[in-house]
Amino acid sequence: MSPSPTIAVYGLGIIGSRCADLLSEADYTVRTWNRTAKPRDDSFSDPGTTASGAQFLSFYLKDGIALREVFTAIKTQLQPEQIVMNHSTVDLESTEWLASQCAEIGCRFLDAPFTGSREAAAQGALVYYVGGEVSVLDHVRSVLEVSSKEIKHLGPVGSATVVKIGTNLISASTVQALAEALAITKAHGITPETFTDAVASNASGSVLASMKLPAMAAGNYDTHFSMENMLKDSQFALQLASKAGLDTPGIRTTSEAMTEQCKKGNAHLDFSALFKAYSVE
Repeated sequence: MSPSPTIAVYGLGIIGSRCADLLSEADYTVRTWNRTAKPRDDSFSDPGTTASGAQFLSFYLKDGIALREVFTAIKTQLQPEQIVMNHSTVDLESTEWLASQCAEIGCRFLDAPFTGSREAAAQGALVYYVGGEVSVLDHVRSVLEVSSKEIKHLGPVGSATVVKIGTNLISASTVQALAEALAITKAHGITPETFTDAVASNASGSVLASMKLPAMAAGNYDTHFSMENMLKDSQFALQLASKAGLDTPGIRTTSEAMTEQCKKGNAHLDFSALFKAYSVE
């Protein structure tokens, strides 16, 4: 029997750690690296050693700055036959930069951010948005299937980054709207349970609403997707809008609201903590 492929996973946050676990359970050889070392048997202290000899490299990093720093640190260790997949939600310029860096080496590259939070990652139910060549996706599909329920090819490199930023714009704006609506209805004597049930029967009802409304009502801001990460993505949306000459007041206002919550020390809470602006502690 041939040895199992080796996958280097960079970033062991809420999503990356769970994806690494799933890959190990699927009998892939997994090497992991995190800026702050994690107590794992597959953990390496040096990012370059982590990459050496791996057939696939998967990045689940915080932002474009981290992505650029890590890739720069490992670039001299990479070989043309390796495939690099970026699952981090980053700005479009960082995606394009990474694609050009991989092209210099001869590595194949996929722009492959995901949608789905902590439970979806643990259950192997993420959705990957993919930008890049179909032939490369076909080669790595079995790897992505380990942690996903769906894989959507959207076009060339960059397309997945733009779509992911767009979908997070909707999520952030929706949660801000839910927070405002919950605050208004509570102030007028409607119980959160009554309002949540009404929303479920309304066209505005959604999986997101069913998750976030009860959590906000209970003051439970256990992190599924952090405020600081959603703020980052809202700023990426504003950058894309500006580049296209578009005025987007909705996400600008929501971004400002998230900025305020981060300043108040709520950066690491779930972004549903937007409701804290209206709740009494």
